[in-house]
Amino acid sequence: MQIGMIGLGRMGANMARRLSGGGHDVVGFDPSADARARLEAEGVASADSLQALVERLDAPRALWIMVPAGDPVDATIDALLPLLSSGDVLVDGGNSFYKDSQRRATRLREGGIGFLDVGTSGGVWGLAEGYSLMVGGDDDSAARLSPLFATLAPAADKGWAHVGPSGAGHYAKMIHNGIEYGMMQAYAEGFAILDRKRGLVRDVAQVAELWRHGSVVRSWLLDLTADALSENPKLEGIAPYVPDSGEGRWTVAEAIELDVAAPVITQSLIERLRSRDDDAFADKLLSAMRNAFGGHAVKRD
Repeated sequence: MQIGMIGLGRMGANMARRLSGGGHDVVGFDPSADARARLEAEGVASADSLQALVERLDAPRALWIMVPAGDPVDATIDALLPLLSSGDVLVDGGNSFYKDSQRRATRLREGGIGFLDVGTSGGVWGLAEGYSLMVGGDDDSAARLSPLFATLAPAADKGWAHVGPSGAGHYAKMIHNGIEYGMMQAYAEGFAILDRKRGLVRDVAQVAELWRHGSVVRSWLLDLTADALSENPKLEGIAPYVPDSGEGRWTVAEAIELDVAAPVITQSLIERLRSRDDDAFADKLLSAMRNAFGGHAVKRD
């Protein structure tokens, strides 16, 4: 099956490689000549413009967009629209907000163009292990592109599903990432407590490895945690700054809108925000208040 891959960053390029290795005819495009050259060096074709990409694909076409969420997705669609024909299908495999995906689907449907929002999980391991794909969109487009999903997933019958209409794929991925925030925070806090008591539990990396086998808290995240602690037990050279992709924020906002209590996910997001505060005004003010009402000492810089 033919597919045009737009955006050859690490994940987009890896997805193109996996599809090509699975027997699909892949043509990639990226504004970066270096990104195109790296893909071509592995035997995957590329085009130097969106127009050239579209012209190399047989109608009805399938194009997979892997660019940052927000304006870059809309800009890519704007550039593609004059080049496409009725029956073509666009896939957004990035971390777009689900309401944006619903809006884009409606817009493209008016021109007879299909649109699938595909929440994609797997990160840098997806090339070797396969991706988890949450597909949203109309039944016909999802069925037509199912061979691509089967190739990208860990197995043809596992790791991917058509989860609902337009927006459903990115909605499922949003909640997936919210859960991920909470799981990561729980692991981080637990190992921080262990680290503080190294006089009793001497080897934190050993405990992480121990829990990987038979424990009820075993998971792929724990596997990665154990590897990180084994390679760098004191986490030297790593700044205590944790970014977020935005999906945790969307999950918390959705929980509030739906009146669903989500304290763990919400607090994990707040902890990420706290990690970026080099000059914590709130904590300084708390110290000043304690001094004011109780005469407690204030620690000076």
